[in-house]
Amino acid sequence: MEALFDIPVLGLLVQLVFYAGEVLVRNGTIIVALAAPLALGALCGVMNERSGVVNIGIEGMMLSSAFAGWFAASAASQAIPAEAGGIFGWTPALLVGLLAALLTGVLLSAIHAWLSITVKADQIISGTIINIAAVGVTGYLNLLLSQGSPPTAGKFASFDPPDVLVDLPVIGWLFRMFLAQGPVTMSAIILAVVLQILLFRSRWGLRTRAVGEHPRAAETVGINVIASRYRNVILGGVFAGLAGAWFTLDFGNSFQTNMTQGRGFIALAALIFGRWHPIGGYAAALLFAYAISLGTAIRTLPPPDTLGDILTAIPPQAFSALPYVITIIVLAGVVGRSVAPASVGRPYEREATT
Repeated sequence: MEALFDIPVLGLLVQLVFYAGEVLVRNGTIIVALAAPLALGALCGVMNERSGVVNIGIEGMMLSSAFAGWFAASAASQAIPAEAGGIFGWTPALLVGLLAALLTGVLLSAIHAWLSITVKADQIISGTIINIAAVGVTGYLNLLLSQGSPPTAGKFASFDPPDVLVDLPVIGWLFRMFLAQGPVTMSAIILAVVLQILLFRSRWGLRTRAVGEHPRAAETVGINVIASRYRNVILGGVFAGLAGAWFTLDFGNSFQTNMTQGRGFIALAALIFGRWHPIGGYAAALLFAYAISLGTAIRTLPPPDTLGDILTAIPPQAFSALPYVITIIVLAGVVGRSVAPASVGRPYEREATT
């Protein structure tokens, strides 16, 4: 194998491939963790757009849920102090924070549903309003609260997979990669599989896709288009709420202003790259998370020899931008071939009865 490394140009490419594989094995656990909010955001988008409603407000929903979860958990930890216990080290305060994050996501989704479905406002503008308001309100409240230094409620603990699984040759790292996670991260994996099955193997899924593709035809067979869209958009808020909870209750334990850093928009890119399929969206989220991990690995632990010299000569800012560059490349190459639901973004009006 070392003989391949010595071949001009080709050898560098082979080294890069091996280094990329090494990063995947070494950082697999963090890659799956970083993919969780992107995947959950993409699932929120699936729920919305498969029923015909565009939602670019996922970023704001995630940010607001992250703040609400952190603040509620912090307040609850002072009211009901308790020792961590259970499989994920849960406490009453953490459960309160998780519930607050979910309710915040649902509330903002209900507002977006009302504006998009009942008021028939421009759905892009509705999502933009949510994003702008979330940044302003959470930033202001965080500034006020930071003066009092509120205590943290901690975060959920990661699951410790059995040694018999992680010590298996060849595939043991895969068990560690997907199982050594917190509850929110693990829920993203489960929910992607469940939603994939429900969307394409259940009556609810068939009706949801019908509403997003041809709502007038769906209504002629007795499907309540308005109710279906409301239900799916509001349920999508559960996924956005979970994504927000990941930032302050699962991966971290504190809130910083604008801490989502555009991940809601990357989740939309994952949605398109995944062709509006839950499993596809999760796979795309893993790709973007891997890009983040690879960029960090190159800056902190570059490969040896000539390849390392070449990569370290590149400004580190280039690797910080790597996930966003990959997002642009993916969208440029895929968006033209990805077909969105036919009626997405179009307000629906029932035909007048005579």
